Amino acid sequence: MVRFASSTRDVPDTSTVPRHVAIIMDGNGRWAKKRLLPRVAGHHRGVETVRATVKTCLERGIEYLTLFAFSSENWRRPEEEVSLLMQLFVRALKEEVKKLDRNGVRLRVIGDLSRFDSDLQALIAASEERTAGNDRLVLTIAANYGGRWDILQAVNRMLSSDQEARAQWSESDLAPHLAMSYAPEPDLFIRTGGEQRISNFLLWQLAYSELYFTEVLWPEFDARAFEAALTSYQQRERRFGRTSEQVLGTSQPAVVPTGPRIDA
Repeated sequence: MVRFASSTRDVPDTSTVPRHVAIIMDGNGRWAKKRLLPRVAGHHRGVETVRATVKTCLERGIEYLTLFAFSSENWRRPEEEVSLLMQLFVRALKEEVKKLDRNGVRLRVIGDLSRFDSDLQALIAASEERTAGNDRLVLTIAANYGGRWDILQAVNRMLSSDQEARAQWSESDLAPHLAMSYAPEPDLFIRTGGEQRISNFLLWQLAYSELYFTEVLWPEFDARAFEAALTSYQQRERRFGRTSEQVLGTSQPAVVPTGPRIDA
């Protein structure tokens, strides 16, 4: 298994284009409500935004895209809405996997899938298997996922993998058991819809991600809105605990830029 750099132990390589983007797709229901439509109409429209976002990632050379589709707390929503979301998930898998495969996109689904019915679990497994050989973009869908669940299941797997029951464990012992051990930590986290919370998403992995919050509702998060997020990312100084002088490779005090700065 490939071991990726840890932002708390190492200084990961960075570039002007994020290698990994993680998104909470918020605002589908409010988009529909503003138009006097049922909430599910917003979710249907949101699928179109997913297509556009995948296209932008392919065009910009982003290697990993992770989307928070359904959290472990979303079961608290009205039963009818949950049922419709499950139906939409099935429909999207059936309709989109062929296109993803054709465009070199690998699909992965993370979360506690045991709560889904057997047909949906089988469809997820088949979709992952069909696209397993693709390497242009890894599209991860987080479904029935929670950050605390992820850490807890990783701890349980770590403990069961070592029968010697050591007294001390390290980050490197736990990391391979996390749901996204196959991907580098997100460089850029985006949340649409105006809320400014992580909402139990990738709690371990977002330790040093750049956070970007926008008022734009997910169904309206078009290529221009995505580019605004990428531009904001390019203007960040990623220090990973270091000083600006260390990042710039100089002992002189860093000059605060007066305008937008894009790293070379």
